[in-house]
Amino acid sequence: MRSAPPDWVLTRRRAVGARIRAARLHANLTQQEVGERAGIDRAAYNRIEQGHVSPVLDSLVLIADAIGVPLADLVRQ
Repeated sequence: MRSAPPDWVLTRRRAVGARIRAARLHANLTQQEVGERAGIDRAAYNRIEQGHVSPVLDSLVLIADAIGVPLADLVRQ
């Protein structure tokens, strides 16, 4: 079993989730709508947006496409 990531990684993960949420709200989409467009369960999408899980790159690409924003906008520092 792996150890927990360092605090700075968790902080950045939450920041990515916050940018995803802001982009979703700006696009006037619900979590359910983004999840359906991206092919991701709403509960799983919620965990990504809240920063509770670390999404795989494919999921981030699908989320960016579902919201209609460049991937770089979601993961920039």
